[in-house]
Amino acid sequence: MISERILTNLVKTMTKRTLKLSPTGETFMPPAEPGRKYMLYLHVPFCERLCPYCSFNRYVYREDVARTYFENMRKEMLMLKDLGYDIESIYVGGGTPTVEIDELCETLDLARDAFDIKEVASETNPNHLVQSYLDKMKGRIQRLSVGVQSFDDELLKQMDRYEKYGSGEQVMERIAEAIPYFESLNVDMIFNFPSQTEDILHADLEKIAACGARQTTFSPLYVSNATMGKMASTLGAVDYGREYRYYRLLDEALTGGDSARFRRETIWTFNRLDEQGHDDHALLIDEYQTAYVAYPAIGSGSITHLGDSLYVNTFSLQEYDDMIGAGRMSIMGKTTLSKHDLMRYHFLLNLYRLRLDKHAFKEEFGCGIEAGLPAEMAFMRLNGAFATDTPDELTLTPKGRYLVSVMYRQFLSGMNNLRDQARAALSGPERQLLFGDGTCA
Repeated sequence: MISERILTNLVKTMTKRTLKLSPTGETFMPPAEPGRKYMLYLHVPFCERLCPYCSFNRYVYREDVARTYFENMRKEMLMLKDLGYDIESIYVGGGTPTVEIDELCETLDLARDAFDIKEVASETNPNHLVQSYLDKMKGRIQRLSVGVQSFDDELLKQMDRYEKYGSGEQVMERIAEAIPYFESLNVDMIFNFPSQTEDILHADLEKIAACGARQTTFSPLYVSNATMGKMASTLGAVDYGREYRYYRLLDEALTGGDSARFRRETIWTFNRLDEQGHDDHALLIDEYQTAYVAYPAIGSGSITHLGDSLYVNTFSLQEYDDMIGAGRMSIMGKTTLSKHDLMRYHFLLNLYRLRLDKHAFKEEFGCGIEAGLPAEMAFMRLNGAFATDTPDELTLTPKGRYLVSVMYRQFLSGMNNLRDQARAALSGPERQLLFGDGTCA
């Protein structure tokens, strides 16, 4: 699709120009805005097995290193309390947040003592959906997102996930056992793997329908410059020419027909419907960036978004421990966004959530969207992206949903490249990104 290629290149160019990491002498995040409620992101960078396509900060798990890390992350969390942050929600990402379950539980218990926490969401992997882990997560974690990616055994083997996390059938069984322990269990899937056929995608969609999970997220495969070579050697080159076809296929399979099984919540997230066609549970979006525009983030390799700034924490575990030990936060650089950049970000996030309120846009930026983003509006209109385009709102056509998917995919790729810039500052044994076989590339 020509519009996809144009949009991919445009967003790639914009993020390369905009998301540039600059050194900063700031040792603490700005004080909290009085009266504002925040979500806190915690990054746990440890994994038992490293996936070749992942660009997040991650290291092969070692118990002694992980325990020290959690202790320091708890200290960093209390620094936020001293800065006046009123935290009401927590999202724990990784890595594999549950890799050291006792340390995670101690961290969440401290957070509830320090703040008025209403909800905790966390990521995990299928091998941690076992009784001993589930008992400890119950009550502490309300929303769990399980990184499944695919139920196809051959794909799991290519991703180096089969041996560690089990077969597709075993993963299905573990999901069924885990569902009663949480208010919401999300199954996180990926589409458009190089060796994924339409039949494999259809089979994955049928398993999503059968597994009973209340929510699923299907994101397209996206990479960074640092992971592109490793991923191509293990999985093959990504074929973006078929991405639109795959997206339409999954969107129709989940939400189409007279007896749809899911309702579209965002471009990539789908909530299960009951037999009467209603949501069987009041679910929040399982993607923290879309639920909170501004949020502090702690832990090595995490990225904070506050106001017009992105603060990037050091990717070095040794530096992280040293910084916290010195009584400061772990910030190593920042990116400052212009008003135009923030308007584009607002445009993207709200369309990703399927509706943009034009009045809210004007209230936020002091100008209408027509004046603020004329080129973006012209491109989307030219390509038939808007189902509704009134003085009040914008909503999306099926093609529009795909174009927003492309924009969001490329934005996340740009964020991955921002992480690559931070990773380039590493020295010594931490210099290079660790890849799927646990060795430096």
